[in-house]
Amino acid sequence: MFKYAIVRKPCKAMIDGLSDADLGAPDYENALKQHDDYIAALKECGLEVTELDLVEEYPDSCFVEDVALMTPHCAILTNPGAPSRRGEVEHIAPTVRKFYENVEEIKSPGNVEAGDIMMVGDHYYIGLSARTNQQGADQLIAILGKYGMTGSVMALSEVLHLKTGLGYLEDNNLLACGEFLTKAEFQKYNIIEIADTESYSANSVWINGTVLVPKGYPGTSDVIRNAGYKVREVDVSEYRKLDGGLSCLSLRF
Repeated sequence: MFKYAIVRKPCKAMIDGLSDADLGAPDYENALKQHDDYIAALKECGLEVTELDLVEEYPDSCFVEDVALMTPHCAILTNPGAPSRRGEVEHIAPTVRKFYENVEEIKSPGNVEAGDIMMVGDHYYIGLSARTNQQGADQLIAILGKYGMTGSVMALSEVLHLKTGLGYLEDNNLLACGEFLTKAEFQKYNIIEIADTESYSANSVWINGTVLVPKGYPGTSDVIRNAGYKVREVDVSEYRKLDGGLSCLSLRF
């Protein structure tokens, strides 16, 4: 069960954020409204939400998930693979330290963005991507081991981040699409297949028995409900334009 969430208000510069989506620039005012509803959804799931002020010099800074990994035993400040995002770490660090006594750090030449990390119990799957490299993954696995946790790596070929195409819903249920449907590592889970036409919604988020699902993907909402979960739809269409999704917008722990 999660108790807390940390989010950061989007800055006006978000319209210039990193993106390969080719969906046009975000509408800032609509992004603010969507962010407010996202926070409301987190609270509906029973989380105490800490909302951080916007940081105008970092367009992608609302995607707080990438700059820290919050585990049950320690927090790990990452070292983002995108150079324009590395300064975000120092802005999140003071808040992370308020919640955790044990705070570790990924050091260069290692790079990690936590969008490439999926937690399943005490094991962490780490995607090797353009944003997370082997040196970063090795450091992360060593840190996890220090606290009695484990990690393993896998190469990504089709997606930006590991959790672009995966969502662990607890209870051995795994949302998956595309390249992840056939990966040997995941065959031990009950795979809930997401259609290619709704692949964006594979990044859905389990929080205390409720699953947050991007609005506009009825097939995904239906299969998750059929699996026995309560669904809360959240419109994050403006964040999709920046390659961002539901998990990216908060740290949950």
